[in-house]
Amino acid sequence: MFFLNREIQKDIKAKTAIKVKTDKTDINKNPIIPNIIMRKIFSMIAIMALSATMAIAQKEAEVTYFLPKTAVQIALRIEKTTFTPGMLATYSDIYFKTPAATQPSTSYRIVGIDFYPTAVPDSAKQFTLSIGKKHSILNVDCDKNGVLMAINAKPIKADEVKPFVAAPKAAPLNPQDFMSQDILSSGNYPTMARMVAQEIYDIRDSRNQLARGEADFMPKDGEQLRIMLAQLSTQEKALMQVFTGTTVKDTVQQVVTVVPEQGQAKIMAFRFSNHFGLTTNDDLSGTPVYMKVEDEHVMAELDVDANAKKQKNDLLIGVSLPGKVRLTLEKDGKALANYSTWAAQFGRTELLTEALFGKKFTSHLVLHPYTGTVVSLKTEPLD
Repeated sequence: MFFLNREIQKDIKAKTAIKVKTDKTDINKNPIIPNIIMRKIFSMIAIMALSATMAIAQKEAEVTYFLPKTAVQIALRIEKTTFTPGMLATYSDIYFKTPAATQPSTSYRIVGIDFYPTAVPDSAKQFTLSIGKKHSILNVDCDKNGVLMAINAKPIKADEVKPFVAAPKAAPLNPQDFMSQDILSSGNYPTMARMVAQEIYDIRDSRNQLARGEADFMPKDGEQLRIMLAQLSTQEKALMQVFTGTTVKDTVQQVVTVVPEQGQAKIMAFRFSNHFGLTTNDDLSGTPVYMKVEDEHVMAELDVDANAKKQKNDLLIGVSLPGKVRLTLEKDGKALANYSTWAAQFGRTELLTEALFGKKFTSHLVLHPYTGTVVSLKTEPLD
Protein backbone atom coordinates (compact mmCIF):
# COMPACT_ATOMS: atom_id res chain seq x y z
CA MET A 1 0.00 0.00 0.00
CA PHE A 2 1.32 3.41 -0.91
CA PHE A 3 0.99 6.43 1.32
CA LEU A 4 1.10 9.81 -0.46
CA ASN A 5 1.49 13.20 1.08
CA ARG A 6 -1.12 15.89 0.56
CA GLU A 7 0.86 17.77 -2.15
CA ILE A 8 1.03 14.63 -4.32
CA GLN A 9 -2.67 13.86 -3.77
CA LYS A 10 -3.67 17.40 -4.82
CA ASP A 11 -1.56 17.14 -7.96
CA ILE A 12 -3.13 13.80 -8.89
CA LYS A 13 -6.67 15.07 -8.34
CA ALA A 14 -6.03 18.19 -10.45
CA LYS A 15 -4.59 16.23 -13.39
CA THR A 16 -7.25 13.51 -13.33
CA ALA A 17 -10.01 16.11 -13.08
CA ILE A 18 -8.72 17.91 -16.19
CA LYS A 19 -8.47 14.63 -18.09
CA VAL A 20 -12.01 13.56 -17.33
CA LYS A 21 -13.42 16.95 -18.22
CA THR A 22 -11.60 16.98 -21.58
CA ASP A 23 -12.85 13.52 -22.61
CA LYS A 24 -16.41 13.91 -21.34
CA THR A 25 -17.87 14.49 -24.82
CA ASP A 26 -16.37 11.26 -26.13
CA ILE A 27 -17.70 8.92 -23.47
CA ASN A 28 -21.18 8.48 -24.97
CA LYS A 29 -19.81 7.96 -28.48
CA ASN A 30 -17.31 5.18 -27.64
CA PRO A 31 -17.81 2.84 -24.59
CA ILE A 32 -14.13 1.76 -24.74
CA ILE A 33 -12.87 5.24 -23.97
CA PRO A 34 -13.91 5.21 -20.23
CA ASN A 35 -11.78 2.09 -19.67
CA ILE A 36 -8.79 3.73 -21.34
CA ILE A 37 -9.22 6.81 -19.19
CA MET A 38 -9.39 4.77 -15.97
CA ARG A 39 -6.24 2.82 -16.92
CA LYS A 40 -4.39 6.07 -17.54
CA ILE A 41 -5.52 7.44 -14.17
CA PHE A 42 -4.37 4.34 -12.25
CA SER A 43 -1.07 4.31 -14.15
CA MET A 44 -0.46 7.94 -13.25
CA ILE A 45 -1.24 7.27 -9.57
CA ALA A 46 1.11 4.27 -9.44
CA ILE A 47 3.98 6.17 -11.08
CA MET A 48 3.66 9.17 -8.79
CA ALA A 49 3.32 6.97 -5.69
CA LEU A 50 6.41 4.97 -6.67
CA SER A 51 8.38 8.16 -7.20
CA ALA A 52 7.38 9.49 -3.79
CA THR A 53 8.27 6.19 -2.10
CA MET A 54 11.70 6.11 -3.76
CA ALA A 55 12.35 9.69 -2.70
CA ILE A 56 11.50 8.87 0.89
CA ALA A 57 13.64 5.70 0.85
CA GLN A 58 16.65 7.54 -0.55
CA LYS A 59 16.46 10.21 2.13
CA GLU A 60 18.53 9.33 5.20
CA ALA A 61 17.03 9.53 8.67
CA GLU A 62 18.92 11.41 11.37
CA VAL A 63 19.08 10.58 15.08
CA THR A 64 20.53 13.12 17.50
CA TYR A 65 21.88 11.86 20.80
CA PHE A 66 23.97 13.01 23.76
CA LEU A 67 26.72 11.40 25.74
CA PRO A 68 26.06 11.35 29.48
CA LYS A 69 27.44 13.57 32.18
CA THR A 70 27.77 11.49 35.34
CA ALA A 71 25.76 12.65 38.34
CA VAL A 72 25.50 11.29 41.88
CA GLN A 73 22.31 10.70 43.79
CA ILE A 74 22.78 11.07 47.54
CA ALA A 75 20.17 9.06 49.43
CA LEU A 76 19.86 10.51 52.93
CA ARG A 77 18.19 8.55 55.72
CA ILE A 78 16.86 11.23 58.04
CA GLU A 79 15.51 10.49 61.50
CA LYS A 80 12.77 12.78 62.77
CA THR A 81 12.27 12.88 66.56
CA THR A 82 9.02 14.37 67.88
CA PHE A 83 8.61 15.01 71.61
CA THR A 84 5.19 15.61 73.17
CA PRO A 85 5.16 16.65 76.87
CA GLY A 86 2.96 14.76 79.32
CA MET A 87 -0.18 16.40 80.67
CA LEU A 88 1.20 16.11 84.24
CA ALA A 89 4.76 17.19 83.36
CA THR A 90 4.75 20.02 85.93
CA TYR A 91 4.28 17.49 88.77
CA SER A 92 7.22 15.26 87.80
CA ASP A 93 9.67 17.16 90.00
CA ILE A 94 7.30 16.93 92.99
CA TYR A 95 6.74 13.16 92.97
CA PHE A 96 9.87 11.83 91.24
CA LYS A 97 12.44 14.57 91.95
CA THR A 98 13.11 14.79 88.19
CA PRO A 99 11.97 17.80 86.16
CA ALA A 100 10.27 16.99 82.86
CA ALA A 101 10.18 19.05 79.65
CA THR A 102 6.97 20.99 79.22
CA GLN A 103 7.43 22.23 75.62
CA PRO A 104 6.98 20.13 72.47
CA SER A 105 9.96 19.86 70.13
CA THR A 106 11.01 18.35 66.81
CA SER A 107 14.56 17.53 65.76
CA TYR A 108 16.25 15.92 62.75
CA ARG A 109 19.50 14.08 62.22
CA ILE A 110 21.15 12.15 59.40
CA VAL A 111 21.52 8.49 60.31
CA GLY A 112 22.67 7.08 56.97
CA ILE A 113 24.05 8.10 53.56
CA ASP A 114 24.10 6.03 50.37
CA PHE A 115 25.40 6.99 46.92
CA TYR A 116 23.94 5.98 43.56
CA PRO A 117 25.33 6.98 40.14
CA THR A 118 23.04 8.44 37.51
CA ALA A 119 23.43 10.60 34.41
CA VAL A 120 22.19 13.75 32.74
CA PRO A 121 22.68 14.74 29.07
CA ASP A 122 25.94 16.55 28.34
CA SER A 123 24.95 19.38 25.98
CA ALA A 124 28.58 19.81 24.94
CA LYS A 125 28.69 16.24 23.61
CA GLN A 126 25.92 16.08 21.04
CA PHE A 127 26.16 13.84 17.98
CA THR A 128 23.97 13.09 14.97
CA LEU A 129 23.71 9.68 13.31
CA SER A 130 22.69 9.49 9.66
CA ILE A 131 20.87 6.22 9.08
CA GLY A 132 20.59 5.19 5.45
CA LYS A 133 21.80 2.78 2.82
CA LYS A 134 25.43 3.50 3.62
CA HIS A 135 25.20 2.25 7.18
CA SER A 136 23.94 -0.99 8.74
CA ILE A 137 22.19 0.67 11.68
CA LEU A 138 18.83 -0.89 12.38
CA ASN A 139 17.95 0.69 15.71
CA VAL A 140 19.31 3.30 18.09
CA ASP A 141 18.27 3.21 21.77
CA CYS A 142 18.39 6.37 23.89
CA ASP A 143 16.98 7.04 27.34
CA LYS A 144 14.19 9.55 27.98
CA ASN A 145 16.73 12.39 28.06
CA GLY A 146 18.32 11.50 24.72
CA VAL A 147 21.45 9.84 26.13
CA LEU A 148 22.73 7.07 23.85
CA MET A 149 22.36 3.60 25.35
CA ALA A 150 22.89 1.12 22.50
CA ILE A 151 23.07 0.66 18.73
CA ASN A 152 21.75 -2.57 17.20
CA ALA A 153 21.67 -4.10 20.69
CA LYS A 154 19.63 -4.30 23.86
CA PRO A 155 20.61 -1.51 26.30
CA ILE A 156 21.62 -2.01 29.91
CA LYS A 157 18.87 -1.23 32.38
CA ALA A 158 19.86 1.63 34.65
CA ASP A 159 19.76 0.96 38.38
CA GLU A 160 17.37 2.99 40.51
CA VAL A 161 17.69 4.24 44.05
CA LYS A 162 16.61 1.53 46.44
CA PRO A 163 13.64 2.78 48.43
CA PHE A 164 14.08 2.79 52.18
CA VAL A 165 11.54 0.76 54.12
CA ALA A 166 11.34 1.60 57.81
CA ALA A 167 11.05 -1.21 60.33
CA PRO A 168 7.56 -1.69 61.76
CA LYS A 169 6.97 0.11 65.03
CA ALA A 170 5.14 -1.19 68.05
CA ALA A 171 1.75 0.33 68.79
CA PRO A 172 2.05 3.31 71.17
CA LEU A 173 0.99 2.81 74.78
CA ASN A 174 -2.11 4.60 76.01
CA PRO A 175 -1.73 5.58 79.70
CA GLN A 176 -5.50 5.59 80.21
CA ASP A 177 -5.59 1.85 79.49
CA PHE A 178 -3.61 1.30 82.72
CA MET A 179 -5.46 3.76 84.96
CA SER A 180 -8.04 2.72 87.54
CA GLN A 181 -11.56 4.12 87.60
CA ASP A 182 -10.67 6.35 90.54
CA ILE A 183 -7.80 7.94 88.62
CA LEU A 184 -9.89 8.53 85.51
CA SER A 185 -12.72 10.11 87.50
CA SER A 186 -10.45 12.46 89.47
CA GLY A 187 -11.63 16.03 89.10
CA ASN A 188 -8.34 17.92 88.84
CA TYR A 189 -4.72 17.50 87.83
CA PRO A 190 -3.14 17.67 91.32
CA THR A 191 -5.34 14.79 92.52
CA MET A 192 -4.71 12.79 89.38
CA ALA A 193 -0.95 13.36 89.65
CA ARG A 194 -0.91 12.13 93.24
CA MET A 195 -2.95 9.00 92.43
CA VAL A 196 -0.92 8.11 89.31
CA ALA A 197 2.35 8.56 91.21
CA GLN A 198 1.06 6.26 93.99
CA GLU A 199 0.11 3.66 91.36
CA ILE A 200 3.60 3.82 89.87
CA TYR A 201 5.24 3.32 93.27
CA ASP A 202 2.96 0.33 93.96
CA ILE A 203 4.01 -1.24 90.64
CA ARG A 204 7.68 -0.76 91.49
CA ASP A 205 7.14 -2.30 94.92
CA SER A 206 5.43 -5.35 93.38
CA ARG A 207 8.26 -5.81 90.90
CA ASN A 208 10.85 -5.66 93.67
CA GLN A 209 8.97 -8.26 95.72
CA LEU A 210 8.82 -10.61 92.72
CA ALA A 211 12.51 -10.18 92.03
CA ARG A 212 13.35 -10.99 95.67
CA GLY A 213 10.90 -13.92 95.90
CA GLU A 214 8.89 -12.21 98.64
CA ALA A 215 5.61 -11.75 96.75
CA ASP A 216 2.41 -13.28 98.20
CA PHE A 217 1.76 -15.09 94.93
CA MET A 218 5.01 -16.22 93.36
CA PRO A 219 5.03 -17.64 89.82
CA LYS A 220 5.49 -21.37 89.36
CA ASP A 221 8.42 -21.16 86.92
CA GLY A 222 10.86 -18.76 85.36
CA GLU A 223 8.73 -18.12 82.27
CA GLN A 224 5.78 -16.95 84.36
CA LEU A 225 8.11 -14.71 86.34
CA ARG A 226 9.46 -13.16 83.13
CA ILE A 227 5.94 -12.48 81.83
CA MET A 228 4.82 -10.89 85.11
CA LEU A 229 7.89 -8.64 85.30
CA ALA A 230 7.38 -7.57 81.68
CA GLN A 231 3.73 -6.67 82.35
CA LEU A 232 4.67 -4.57 85.36
CA SER A 233 7.35 -2.74 83.34
CA THR A 234 4.81 -1.99 80.60
CA GLN A 235 2.33 -0.59 83.11
CA GLU A 236 4.99 1.63 84.68
CA LYS A 237 6.21 2.89 81.31
CA ALA A 238 2.68 3.78 80.19
CA LEU A 239 1.81 5.64 83.40
CA MET A 240 5.15 7.51 83.45
CA GLN A 241 4.28 9.01 80.06
CA VAL A 242 1.81 11.41 81.73
CA PHE A 243 4.83 12.92 83.53
CA THR A 244 7.80 12.49 81.20
CA GLY A 245 5.94 12.75 77.87
CA THR A 246 6.33 10.67 74.71
CA THR A 247 9.05 10.55 72.06
CA VAL A 248 8.29 9.26 68.56
CA LYS A 249 11.02 8.57 65.98
CA ASP A 250 10.41 8.20 62.25
CA THR A 251 13.02 7.60 59.57
CA VAL A 252 12.50 8.71 55.96
CA GLN A 253 14.65 8.78 52.85
CA GLN A 254 15.30 11.89 50.78
CA VAL A 255 17.39 12.01 47.62
CA VAL A 256 19.63 14.86 46.44
CA THR A 257 21.27 14.86 42.99
CA VAL A 258 24.67 16.52 42.51
CA VAL A 259 26.67 16.85 39.27
CA PRO A 260 30.41 17.17 40.03
CA GLU A 261 32.29 19.31 37.55
CA GLN A 262 35.92 19.13 36.55
CA GLY A 263 37.84 22.05 38.01
CA GLN A 264 35.53 22.49 41.01
CA ALA A 265 37.21 21.48 44.25
CA LYS A 266 34.07 21.87 46.38
CA ILE A 267 30.33 22.01 45.66
CA MET A 268 27.50 22.74 48.07
CA ALA A 269 25.44 19.55 47.92
CA PHE A 270 22.58 20.59 50.21
CA ARG A 271 21.71 22.35 53.46
CA PHE A 272 20.57 20.58 56.61
CA SER A 273 18.98 21.91 59.79
CA ASN A 274 18.59 20.07 63.08
CA HIS A 275 15.24 21.83 63.52
CA PHE A 276 13.82 21.67 59.97
CA GLY A 277 15.65 18.78 58.31
CA LEU A 278 16.70 18.98 54.66
CA THR A 279 16.37 22.52 53.31
CA THR A 280 16.92 24.19 49.96
CA ASN A 281 20.30 25.64 49.03
CA ASP A 282 19.03 29.20 49.43
CA ASP A 283 17.52 28.58 52.89
CA LEU A 284 20.05 29.96 55.36
CA SER A 285 18.41 28.18 58.29
CA GLY A 286 20.25 25.04 57.18
CA THR A 287 23.95 24.38 57.60
CA PRO A 288 25.68 23.82 54.23
CA VAL A 289 26.97 20.34 53.46
CA TYR A 290 29.72 20.43 50.85
CA MET A 291 30.91 17.81 48.39
CA LYS A 292 34.69 17.76 48.03
CA VAL A 293 35.71 16.69 44.51
CA GLU A 294 39.09 15.02 43.93
CA ASP A 295 40.16 14.00 40.43
CA GLU A 296 42.23 10.84 40.77
CA HIS A 297 43.62 11.32 37.23
CA VAL A 298 42.87 7.73 36.30
CA MET A 299 41.15 7.15 32.97
CA ALA A 300 39.42 4.07 31.66
CA GLU A 301 40.73 2.32 28.56
CA LEU A 302 38.68 1.65 25.45
CA ASP A 303 38.71 -2.08 24.79
CA VAL A 304 38.27 -1.71 21.02
CA ASP A 305 40.52 -2.68 18.12
CA ALA A 306 42.75 0.20 17.07
CA ASN A 307 41.40 -0.12 13.51
CA ALA A 308 37.96 0.73 14.87
CA LYS A 309 39.09 4.24 15.88
CA LYS A 310 39.65 7.09 13.46
CA GLN A 311 39.91 10.83 13.72
CA LYS A 312 37.86 11.50 10.58
CA ASN A 313 34.43 9.98 10.16
CA ASP A 314 31.47 10.65 7.95
CA LEU A 315 29.40 8.89 10.61
CA LEU A 316 30.24 10.32 14.05
CA ILE A 317 29.82 7.75 16.82
CA GLY A 318 31.04 9.26 20.06
CA VAL A 319 31.75 7.26 23.21
CA SER A 320 33.26 8.30 26.53
CA LEU A 321 36.42 7.31 28.32
CA PRO A 322 35.51 8.27 31.90
CA GLY A 323 37.92 9.33 34.61
CA LYS A 324 37.84 8.29 38.25
CA VAL A 325 36.79 10.78 40.91
CA ARG A 326 36.57 10.66 44.71
CA LEU A 327 33.71 12.52 46.40
CA THR A 328 33.57 13.40 50.11
CA LEU A 329 30.63 14.95 51.97
CA GLU A 330 31.69 17.42 54.65
CA LYS A 331 29.72 19.35 57.27
CA ASP A 332 31.45 21.92 59.48
CA GLY A 333 34.79 20.56 58.26
CA LYS A 334 33.94 17.01 59.36
CA ALA A 335 33.70 14.19 56.81
CA LEU A 336 30.29 12.49 56.75
CA ALA A 337 30.78 9.97 53.92
CA ASN A 338 32.88 9.38 50.81
CA TYR A 339 32.34 7.72 47.46
CA SER A 340 34.49 6.86 44.42
CA THR A 341 33.06 6.52 40.93
CA TRP A 342 33.82 6.83 37.22
CA ALA A 343 32.60 10.11 35.74
CA ALA A 344 32.33 10.89 32.03
CA GLN A 345 33.14 14.59 32.45
CA PHE A 346 36.51 13.73 34.05
CA GLY A 347 37.67 11.79 30.98
CA ARG A 348 37.58 12.34 27.24
CA THR A 349 35.50 11.51 24.16
CA GLU A 350 36.56 8.92 21.58
CA LEU A 351 35.17 8.58 18.03
CA LEU A 352 34.53 5.18 16.46
CA THR A 353 34.89 4.58 12.73
CA GLU A 354 31.89 4.29 10.46
CA ALA A 355 33.31 0.99 9.14
CA LEU A 356 31.79 -0.69 12.20
CA PHE A 357 28.37 -0.03 10.67
CA GLY A 358 29.25 -0.15 6.98
CA LYS A 359 28.08 -2.29 4.07
CA LYS A 360 30.45 -5.18 4.81
CA PHE A 361 30.20 -5.29 8.60
CA THR A 362 27.66 -4.48 11.25
CA SER A 363 28.17 -4.05 14.99
CA HIS A 364 26.25 -4.32 18.22
CA LEU A 365 27.27 -1.52 20.57
CA VAL A 366 26.24 -1.19 24.22
CA LEU A 367 27.24 1.81 26.32
CA HIS A 368 27.26 2.24 30.08
CA PRO A 369 24.18 4.28 31.04
CA TYR A 370 26.07 6.51 33.51
CA THR A 371 29.50 6.97 31.94
CA GLY A 372 28.95 6.43 28.21
CA THR A 373 31.88 4.04 27.97
CA VAL A 374 31.76 0.92 25.80
CA VAL A 375 30.41 -2.07 27.72
CA SER A 376 30.40 -4.40 24.73
CA LEU A 377 31.10 -4.11 21.00
CA LYS A 378 30.52 -7.12 18.78
CA THR A 379 31.17 -6.96 15.04
CA GLU A 380 29.94 -9.48 12.46
CA PRO A 381 30.19 -9.62 8.65
CA LEU A 382 27.10 -9.06 6.54
CA ASP A 383 26.01 -11.73 4.09
